Amino acid sequence: MLRFVLRRLALLVPVLVGLSILLFIWLRALPGDPARSMLGQRATPEGIARINESYGFDQPLVTQYFSYVKALLTGDFGSSIQDGRPVVETFFEKFPATLELGFSALLLAVVLGVPLGYLAARHQGRTLDTFVVSGSLLGVVTPVFFLAILLKLVFADWLNWLPSSLRQDPRIEATHITNFYVLDGLMTREWDAAFDALVHLILPAVALGTIPLAIIVRITRASVAEVLNEDYVRTAESKGLSRRIVSRRHVLRNALLPVVTTIGLQAGLLFSGAVLTETVFAFNGIGEYLFTAISGRDYPVLQAYILFIALIYALINLLVDMTYGVIDPRVRVS
Repeated sequence: MLRFVLRRLALLVPVLVGLSILLFIWLRALPGDPARSMLGQRATPEGIARINESYGFDQPLVTQYFSYVKALLTGDFGSSIQDGRPVVETFFEKFPATLELGFSALLLAVVLGVPLGYLAARHQGRTLDTFVVSGSLLGVVTPVFFLAILLKLVFADWLNWLPSSLRQDPRIEATHITNFYVLDGLMTREWDAAFDALVHLILPAVALGTIPLAIIVRITRASVAEVLNEDYVRTAESKGLSRRIVSRRHVLRNALLPVVTTIGLQAGLLFSGAVLTETVFAFNGIGEYLFTAISGRDYPVLQAYILFIALIYALINLLVDMTYGVIDPRVRVS
């Protein structure tokens, strides 16, 4: 297993290098000019030339790329063109919010999706199955931004049960150590701050987790239904084994492989695609920062973010492959 992990991590290097080259070329091929975006209506040829020179945009593309790689090797991801702050500093400040939201949405999707999919497969053709399948179809086709606005309107504005925006009530004096607000509240034993941050997570997590929940339900149902028709399951049941033992030893272990793959893919999408949800709930994550970077052609921010998301995807896929070996020894890697 260790050799497999090291081999996969070694293969990650050329992948990231290739991605950085494509990303570098693609961003600079986009229409628009960072210097003109910075200056706005005050843009003059002299001002544009001065900014291009200060950021090295007037250099040949190859020279710019190697300067970028040299800085990366020293841990320097550059500074934002828009506000001048180091990209890493802003990421450590804002990305924990996105990660906290994405993890909460994924946890919700897995905890509800796998049992619902399993129950639907066990009760194929019955009322429960029809209800679960219909609900999952509705969850897949409902746009995230529409569901977010609807949840906010009903539970925050009309019923006033849950907060409508932000990560935490600004009136609470909370200590932020890691910028994971729930974790910070638990670490500092500020229980009111932890609870308030958790309550603020509910609506955004439900909105963001609905589509992954629906997909996990459908994949789990299809996978479990297929395994239930296998001969070894019928044989185990004919021997008089209890449903609990048959489910744990024969059904779930064999049905979970495609489900784990789906969960891994959805995890990567959640951590990289929470922009709309964060915007609706003013969650102050990386979404708004990324939107500003795209609008202003902020190359350092976009390069760092996309490379970081690629790294997350690669690590999630590695974790999925390792999980395969735990679930089913037949696919265990060496």
